[in-house]
Amino acid sequence: MFVFVTTVILYVFGFVFLYGVIRLGVRHGLEDLEAQRAQAARAEQLATLQDRTFARENAFLTGS
Repeated sequence: MFVFVTTVILYVFGFVFLYGVIRLGVRHGLEDLEAQRAQAARAEQLATLQDRTFARENAFLTGS
C-alpha cells in the first residue's frame, strides 16, 4: 500500500512539474518573440531612414 501511495504522489507531482516547465518555456518563448518583434520594427525604421538619406544624397540615381 505504501508503494502505491508513493507512486501516485510522485505521478501527480510529476505532472505538476511538467506543467510548470512547459508554462515557463512558453512564457520565455513569448518574451523572446516580443523582443524580436520590437527589434525587427526598429531595424525596419532604420532601413527606411537609410533609404531616404541615400536617395537625398544621390538624387541623380532616383530620377528626381
